[in-house]
Amino acid sequence: MNQQVVANQEPRIIKLNARDNVAIVVNDFGLPAGTKFADGLTLKSFVPQGHKTALVDIAQDAPIIRYGEIIGTAKSPISAGEWVDEARIDMPEAPALDKLEISTAVPAPLPPLDGYTFEGYRNRDGSVGTRNVLGISTSVQCVKGTLEYAIKRIKSELLPKYPNVDDVVALTHAYGCGVAITAPDAVVPIRTLQNLALNPNFGGEILVVGLGCEKLAPERLLPEGAEDSIVRMQDEAFDGFGAIVDAIMTQAERRLAELNKRTRETCPASDLVIGLQCGGSDAFSGVTANPAVGFAADLLVRAGATVMFSEVTEVRDAIQLLTRRAINEDVGRALIREMDWYDSYLARGGADRSANTTPGNKKGGLANIVEKSLGSIVKSGSGPIHGVLAPGEKAKQKGMLFAATPASDFICGTLQLASGMTLQVFTTGRGTPYGLAAAPVIKVATRSELARRWKDLIDFDAGRIATGEMTIEETGWELFKLILDVASGRTKPWSDRWGIHNDLTLFNPAPVT
Repeated sequence: MNQQVVANQEPRIIKLNARDNVAIVVNDFGLPAGTKFADGLTLKSFVPQGHKTALVDIAQDAPIIRYGEIIGTAKSPISAGEWVDEARIDMPEAPALDKLEISTAVPAPLPPLDGYTFEGYRNRDGSVGTRNVLGISTSVQCVKGTLEYAIKRIKSELLPKYPNVDDVVALTHAYGCGVAITAPDAVVPIRTLQNLALNPNFGGEILVVGLGCEKLAPERLLPEGAEDSIVRMQDEAFDGFGAIVDAIMTQAERRLAELNKRTRETCPASDLVIGLQCGGSDAFSGVTANPAVGFAADLLVRAGATVMFSEVTEVRDAIQLLTRRAINEDVGRALIREMDWYDSYLARGGADRSANTTPGNKKGGLANIVEKSLGSIVKSGSGPIHGVLAPGEKAKQKGMLFAATPASDFICGTLQLASGMTLQVFTTGRGTPYGLAAAPVIKVATRSELARRWKDLIDFDAGRIATGEMTIEETGWELFKLILDVASGRTKPWSDRWGIHNDLTLFNPAPVT
């Protein structure tokens, strides 16, 4: 947008809660010193878009409040109208895990929402995919290059013969050997690989390519009775590289023929498994995109679907708001368990949760991880938290789940796929080309300026909430309907149109030997 046009727009700030003593600037490119607002506030310095200005004088060491919660204290006195940037805020301690309230504010169950459907691929086990994809797993990083070579040939020589199959995806990784395979934390990457192959978008057609001498035996990645689904490169029956590739292609074609029999059928929205994630967050994330996603998530839960939100370090500083919503004591304790495990994991690496925030987050107005967390958890909607998944654990229940993952976009996406996610909704303020080959990703912009500038990368503009063009409820319903359209294959996200797909990335907290 032309900056001169922006300069002529009415100055606008957003205060989220009656307790807040700061508000963020809405206008594209920020507002200059001297800008006056309808309530009488005058800016005393330039404030960039998304950044905070003090609404009242704030004394040194006094709390700075946003979302109705303390995000820090003032390092020095701050006058009303001044820019409250990260350098002026001391970050508070994280909530003590042994003092959290559990199930003290459980929301009433959300009313059912009937009659919503999508066109999906029904599997033999009753699960439903949003894509029809052949996923080929690997048991060790050594075979990655071989599988990628084979998949190039499969896509060019075999895939055109099976028009009902969307794609062939390599489930490659940097694990399987040179690792402490029996260490307690090795359960995380192994469980992840086992459950990745079972994702509903792969239709139950499993194939594993291994080497033959790795620590992670290929059989460990297969359900019982599927031992004939392995190609071992070191098998002495293979005479050269060409024979190995031919064997992979033969096994792949058998599975392509089975997948080609699948067709979309009308399924209730309750069969959806939706993952929620944010990346490149800014101060608008908790104002526009995440509230819209949270409203849509409530609709999905009301329709009987499974919805998961994640990223431990981006909920840790707001965990006190989630444990109160836990449907029962066991769920509350499970939330605390995952926070405690991750606290210990970070401590072993000499880090803490403050390492989460990025330069882009700060440029977008987020002062620290506390403020980021308060905006992040809005994705979880307004209903009860029904369950908690350990990293890579498969979802087995409906409702709103917390799936514990690191905040890395790529690790989170991989772990959500292992948990059974068949479509992901990804919010961003700074912008990212992120995408997944195994599941469609709907990217939601926090700001209309980003949605306009990245018109062929962003799928949904939630910035219309900040400008007053739409309400959270209106955008939430619009997003809900887009989710159904994308799940049905009627609408293709931009990352799929361009073929932009990130590699899968395992989370391995166990030692590398």
